[in-house]
Amino acid sequence: MKLLKVSSILLISSGLLFGCSNSGQEEAPAKDKTKKAATTVEDSFKGVTDKYREYAIGEIEEFVTATEAFTTAVKNGDIEKAKQLYAPARMHYERAEPIAEVFGDLDPKIDAREGDVPETEWTGYHRIEKGLWEDNTTKGYEQFADKLMKDVNLLRAKVDTVEVTPDLLITGAVDLLNEVSTSKVTGEEDRYSHTDLYDFVANVEGAEKIYQLLNPTLQKKDEELSKEIQSRFDDVYGLLEQHKKGDGYKVYTELSKEEVKALSQAIDALAEPLSQIGIVTEAS
Repeated sequence: MKLLKVSSILLISSGLLFGCSNSGQEEAPAKDKTKKAATTVEDSFKGVTDKYREYAIGEIEEFVTATEAFTTAVKNGDIEKAKQLYAPARMHYERAEPIAEVFGDLDPKIDAREGDVPETEWTGYHRIEKGLWEDNTTKGYEQFADKLMKDVNLLRAKVDTVEVTPDLLITGAVDLLNEVSTSKVTGEEDRYSHTDLYDFVANVEGAEKIYQLLNPTLQKKDEELSKEIQSRFDDVYGLLEQHKKGDGYKVYTELSKEEVKALSQAIDALAEPLSQIGIVTEAS
């Protein structure tokens, strides 16, 4: 009986062991299959992701150049020139945010608004913006100009390391519009200069670039959705065109409540169909 019990335990233990072994063998192919599917999707979009990488790096390089001119004006005490350069320089960053924001440590150093980080850690464009428009001076802001230039150069050095995937593009396009609806439309982004429309435009342009790159595939998947998204982009640009002023845009506080509401509704109407763009990666 004793021997029988031991044998039974051994058999049960063996069964458990074999069961675990079989389960592991079943899970491994499933994981391999998922990994292979993800690799296949990324491979099929290689041309698209390469083009986006080139676009985003180009914008970051323009951002470096524009930031150098901006920070030089600040350090030279040329307040009017610094104000003139502020909004156009930031547009390059706003277009490329899906890649720029990958670096969670650098984004707040470059783009944090007052209250986003502790006061002692607040640097970047919006810190200088407050000096230019609210304090109406560049004095004391030279150190922030130097720090901003250092961080922007570091961003350019790091951006080549970003892995651009189809998911990054799809998420990035939607996030850009979410940024518009949560901070640009409300006027929170550039609360001292009120140059929010520049950021607004740049975010929309960044989202549209992603749409354009994915659109050949989207047209094959859902031509009606492709047309609707383009139509919604056209509606947004039509409204923005009404607020142009020379080579730039109106101060945001010049817009009426009705005009702000119209922009907000147009962005929401675009965001809804654009959020479906992920179908491009789905198997046919």
